[in-house]
Amino acid sequence: MKKTKIALIGAGYIADYHARGLQLLPDVQIVAVVAKELEEAKEFADRYNIKEALTDISSLVTRDDIDAVIIGTPNKFHAPYAIEFLNNGKDVFLEKPMAMNSEEGELVSQAAKDNSQLVMVGHMWRFDTEVNYLKSVIDSGTLGKIVKTKGYGIHENWGPAGWFTQKELAGGGALADMGVHAIDTVRYLLGDPKPVEVYAKIGTYYGNYDVDDSGIIMITWDNGTTSIIESGWWQPHMDGEEASTQLFGTKAYASLFPTKLKLKINDTVGEFIPTMPEKTEHCDQPIYSEQMKHFIDCIISRNKPINGISEGMTVLNIVDAAYKSSETGKLIKLSM
Repeated sequence: MKKTKIALIGAGYIADYHARGLQLLPDVQIVAVVAKELEEAKEFADRYNIKEALTDISSLVTRDDIDAVIIGTPNKFHAPYAIEFLNNGKDVFLEKPMAMNSEEGELVSQAAKDNSQLVMVGHMWRFDTEVNYLKSVIDSGTLGKIVKTKGYGIHENWGPAGWFTQKELAGGGALADMGVHAIDTVRYLLGDPKPVEVYAKIGTYYGNYDVDDSGIIMITWDNGTTSIIESGWWQPHMDGEEASTQLFGTKAYASLFPTKLKLKINDTVGEFIPTMPEKTEHCDQPIYSEQMKHFIDCIISRNKPINGISEGMTVLNIVDAAYKSSETGKLIKLSM
């Protein structure tokens, strides 16, 4: 069988997860890796037995021996790199967020449409076993109508450095970095409703940088559910790990991370804790491996990814609205 040939754009922390996932797939070949510094690219290439280590993407753009690229660069480069590759017939996997803002995201979307290429966005929690278990419970109607949710994208007593804390390179801070996970996870659990209203309070309290490190966002969805999302770096406490979500239904309650159900049977309330696979870390390798497998399957089948352009754009629209709401102090209405 013909191998699907992939180039990795970026050799940072997240690229290791992508490379390990791709190397589990026998019909995939990573042909090149690009990094800002040649030594970094060479070290990464040696680690994963990749033939080419480069510092310039221009030589890759028009090559016929590359089917797709995985872009794991600072956010500033997501859209321009993606558009360049899409315009040259390559499918694209973009780490989250898919662009600096929704305007850039629309340009990526148009390039994909114009060239009939696929775009997948790195909202990896859609591939987690516990997330999909809880989604099946919600879909079954066990919780009844979901009235409200609370979700978390927070680092406790820790925060990133480097480009993550520079608005010019990242576009935003903790909301763009961590909050997006909580937003997309709850949206997936709820069946991907559309956001209709966003209200937010966002600020910088814990570090000397020009991006946010604390936020509370309230989203109203078109199914009537209201979601509260907390984002943050360096918080002294967090109510749940990344993408942890609480769901309050008319029949029952459920939580993700820790994953459990609180049910009422014959006027007796009890908890049910399902047995789940053990994890070596919260954001463990199997999530990323399943995500890479899905991307390759979509390249071959030409099917739309479950976390594609629409999903990436919805998160961008919410993030943009949240920043605007915080700046103006007003509720932002989104067109459906």
